[in-house]
Amino acid sequence: MASSPVMTKFEGRVALVTGASGGIGARIAERLGREGATVAMHYASHDEPVRELAATLPGAAVFQADLEAVDAPEQLVDDVQAELGPVEVLVANHGVGEVAQLDEVDAALFDEVLAINLRAPYLLARRTLPDMVERGFGRVLFMSSVAGLTGGIIGPHYAASKAGLHGLTHYLAKRMARHGITVNALAPALVDDTRMFPGDPAELAHQIPVGRVGRPEEVADLAIAVLRNGYMTNQVVSIDGGMYPR
Repeated sequence: MASSPVMTKFEGRVALVTGASGGIGARIAERLGREGATVAMHYASHDEPVRELAATLPGAAVFQADLEAVDAPEQLVDDVQAELGPVEVLVANHGVGEVAQLDEVDAALFDEVLAINLRAPYLLARRTLPDMVERGFGRVLFMSSVAGLTGGIIGPHYAASKAGLHGLTHYLAKRMARHGITVNALAPALVDDTRMFPGDPAELAHQIPVGRVGRPEEVADLAIAVLRNGYMTNQVVSIDGGMYPR
C-alpha cells in the first residue's frame, strides 16, 4: 500500500515575511515558498529583487509598506489578508541600523530605529495573533541580533531595539503557547549580504571562531527549523559562528 505524501507544516499556510527584498529575508521567504507556504513578501523600497523572487514561488505576492509609519503594520496585514487569507506564519525580519556613536544618536534617530525595529514587529504581531488564536495555530519569529544580548557595534539605538524584541518575545510566548502558537527570536551576528553589515567581511572574519562570516541561507536554515517546531517557544537563539556562547 502506497504511503501518503508527507506534508510539511507550511503546506497551505499563509506566511508574511517582512524585509524580503534581499539577504536573510529573501532566503527565509524562498524556503517557506519551496516548502508549500503561500508567501506574502514585504519590501520597503527595493522592489525589483523581491518581485523577481516572488515570480519563482507559487502563489507568492508582493506588498510594499513603510513600517516606520504607525498605521503601516496593521494596514500591511489587512492587505495580505484581503489577497491571501489570514497570516499563520509571521517572520518580522525587516529592520534598519546604520553605525552611529552615542553622540550621533539623537532623539529623532533613536525613535526612527525603534519605530521600525521594535514597534512595527509588535504591531504586526498584535494584528496577526488574534487570527492565529482563532485557528489554533501560529508561528511568530522576530529577527533580532546578537547586539540585543551584548550591545554590539552598530550603536545604542540598534542594540536597544533588538533587546526590546527579546522582552516582547518572552511576553508573548508565555501567553500564546496554550493556543498552539510559538513565539521565538533569532539573534544573528556578522552575516554577509545584508544591508546592515558593519564592515569588510574579510577583516571581520578573524573575530569569528569558525573563521568566516555567516551566510543568509544558514540563518534561513535555522529559521525554518524553529518555525517547524511546535515544542520550541519563548527562546532567543543565537547564530554567530561561536562568537558569543551562552
